Amino acid sequence: MKQQDCLRRFLFEELGVRGEWVRLEQSWRQARQHQVLVNHAVESQLGQALAAVVLLSATIKFKGAMVMQIQGGGELKALVAQATHEGKIRGLVRSEDQVSGNDLLAMLGEGGRLVLTVESENAEPYQGIVGVAERSLAAVLKTYFTQSEQLDTRLWLFADTEYAAGLFLQELPTDNQDKADWQRIEMLADTITEAEILTLDCEQLLHRLFHEDKVRLYDPQPIEFKCNCSRQKIGGTLAALGRSELESVLQERETIEVDCQFCGAQYYFDRIDVENLLSNPVINEDESPTRH
Repeated sequence: MKQQDCLRRFLFEELGVRGEWVRLEQSWRQARQHQVLVNHAVESQLGQALAAVVLLSATIKFKGAMVMQIQGGGELKALVAQATHEGKIRGLVRSEDQVSGNDLLAMLGEGGRLVLTVESENAEPYQGIVGVAERSLAAVLKTYFTQSEQLDTRLWLFADTEYAAGLFLQELPTDNQDKADWQRIEMLADTITEAEILTLDCEQLLHRLFHEDKVRLYDPQPIEFKCNCSRQKIGGTLAALGRSELESVLQERETIEVDCQFCGAQYYFDRIDVENLLSNPVINEDESPTRH
């Protein structure tokens, strides 16, 4: 039975290096079925972003969600990937009907940027921003870590129609770090192929890459697709638009329909719902039907 939809953490016992491995299958399939993916290149970028946000969210202790937003002025407009501390993921992509570029930089065009936000329940949101000046998401994230943490960090990200997978390596902050150790591990990881990471289980992959080193592998953490949209959240967003905006929409149609961009759920608000929203923004989740 192959390891799917899980994250594995690991540690090089005799070196100051830690790592993570992730492979998504059903969660990747569910996340992408609600998105308009105009070609395989765009599909791959979304899969890589989901794998990356799972890996990155696992590097910190928090209760909440990590959101990766990639925006640009090219044919690929926006890419969003989210992972919670419980391993729940979702993502979306917005693009032109045709995307000709084959790498992230070409798709985004000039001025692309990556915004990484940590939304924690018990702390102020943290946000980091880096410009997209490299051709791959993995390279962009390497630049991000160089600028923000000063710890050598690398990611290897791959995705096709069946799987999205990634490998994460980072040096640990120690006083006597031997750069030669890091460089050797990084060089070995650079030999990884798309076929290997998409088909081999974690133990097999680590043995193939690092069989000369002692690697401690921790228990898997399950990953699943789950959207956290709700009628209450959508209602709060509508209420924030104000009475005049909502009433102008209701003059044209009997109900306001809102589709979740992540999971395709449809929410309907009629005149009575809207009046309740405006007078009392916190509404009952079960007042009106939600259609999936």
